[in-house]
Amino acid sequence: MDQLISFYNKKIAAQTELLRVVKNQLLTSSILRLAVFLLGSFGAYFFFGNTKLVIGIIIITIALFLFLVSKHTDIQYKRDKILALIHINETEIQVLNRKYHHLPDGKEYKDDSHYFAQDIDLFGKGSFYQYSNRTALPDGSDHLVELFLSNNIDGILPRQEAVKELSQMPDWRQDFSATATLVKADASTKTIVSWLKGYKAYVPKIMKWLPNLFTLISIISLAGYFLGLLPGYPIIIIFLVGLLLTGFFIGKTGKLALDANRVQSTFQQYQWLILKIEKVEFKSDLLRRKRNTVLSQEQPASKLLKDFTAKLSALDQRNNMIFGLFGNGFLLWDLRQGYKLEDWIANHGAKAEHWFATIAFFDAYNSMGNFAYNHPAYTFPKLVENNTVLKSTKASHPLLDPKKAVANDIDIQREQFFIITGANMAGKSTFLRTVSLQLVMANMGLPVCAEEVEYTPIKLITSMRTTDSLTDDESYFFSELKRLKFIVDEIKTDNYFIVLDEILKGTNSLDKARGSRKFVEKLVGSKSTGIIATHDLSLCEASADLPQIKNHYFDAEIIDNELHFDYTFKDGICQNMNASFLLKKMEIVE
Repeated sequence: MDQLISFYNKKIAAQTELLRVVKNQLLTSSILRLAVFLLGSFGAYFFFGNTKLVIGIIIITIALFLFLVSKHTDIQYKRDKILALIHINETEIQVLNRKYHHLPDGKEYKDDSHYFAQDIDLFGKGSFYQYSNRTALPDGSDHLVELFLSNNIDGILPRQEAVKELSQMPDWRQDFSATATLVKADASTKTIVSWLKGYKAYVPKIMKWLPNLFTLISIISLAGYFLGLLPGYPIIIIFLVGLLLTGFFIGKTGKLALDANRVQSTFQQYQWLILKIEKVEFKSDLLRRKRNTVLSQEQPASKLLKDFTAKLSALDQRNNMIFGLFGNGFLLWDLRQGYKLEDWIANHGAKAEHWFATIAFFDAYNSMGNFAYNHPAYTFPKLVENNTVLKSTKASHPLLDPKKAVANDIDIQREQFFIITGANMAGKSTFLRTVSLQLVMANMGLPVCAEEVEYTPIKLITSMRTTDSLTDDESYFFSELKRLKFIVDEIKTDNYFIVLDEILKGTNSLDKARGSRKFVEKLVGSKSTGIIATHDLSLCEASADLPQIKNHYFDAEIIDNELHFDYTFKDGICQNMNASFLLKKMEIVE
């Protein structure tokens, strides 16, 4: 960990020095803009009697000022990106020090009906999502969550290779993330895609060439006036005609400009993100295939997006009152840029959805690559196809402090069921979540918290946190029955690793024992694999009749009137329970 913290601290130091330089550039840029404005104003005042010279000074001043504004905006972007990079590295140091509860927790993704998400702390405060997620875009976060929840056991090896490759590209990952962080979208990509697909053109086709002819006439007239070859009234006529033509479509152009303004930043930032993807020659098959989705066009996607961004920016110039007035009067600016935008949308708008999806993919995999980089001691599971379902050496939960966590070995074979007993707080639930999260991480292509892992891919299904529902007028017991019915139905059609924490918690002890035994027999008969934690020691007797059942336990000891846990996974049946001791210890009972 010290090596990682040192790496991030060096990044912060380097970016902080760059920030100092850029701030000086911003100050110089501001002074230059002020100087141009003052000099232009002084020149216009000094030569006030010479109309031609004053107009020339104003035009030059405006052009130079706009150029400096553009350069100033570029420097501001550079500053913002540096600040984003500093924040990225500061965040990594905080998380390495186990301080991550201020990060997005993904509670909006909670789904009580999912196969396992509700049981293993995937989302919410202190969740695995909050700990591991570094996506910078909403779409990237959505894609990462899809990987969390997909239960997809196909293509694990290509995902592993992609994560491995990105884990070794920290500079590229941070550059990509910092750029993505600066995307300030007024509209979601889904809204943008919908807008592009449903856009109705309004600019007449004649505007493909008419603005060029009109501009040429305007230039000739202005040049003739300044050279003394033409009077001033033709310029006025041209100006009024230009305003009349553009004014006829001003409502629709205003709507287009409003929509364009909402998407301009998104397209500009996405263009830079795609350019970063295009510039890298990836080695892993999955990354190469995804990269090709933005290259397999008649032109690279970055070039097409840059072209569209330039058109959006050009139309946005109409918001400058002076430029909008003279631009429409002499250049038919609104109609010129409106036609160009509509032409781009007609030819390339349908491709945007695929480009957005590719960026979301890289944002999500960037996050997983970052996770792998920050956990060099974790291991990528070795995929096997034999009787071993999960064999992990020194496995523990990634959300536990590694300095305090007790690692355990896990070796569960195909069609085996572990029944785990143990005292309260001895580690049963943590063990269930450790195993469950190992399966989820393995299926995603992530490295897991263990020294060595052999894994035959399998889907996961759990029942650990059943709750009653006041909304649906359901009792706790009925909610649990529905969950168990869901599991039974699923295992009829697919192979699952089943994790249960106490069966039939909502009924009396005798009924619970009978029902639990029958349910375990049904699971074993279905040739499933899994783990069941219970306080019901009678359930362990099933191992006498069912060779697939293996008993394990977590123990607790009372030493010097204090409760001690070793959190070690052991063979056999637990004999030491602690509920009575704790009730007395906390003076709840005598």
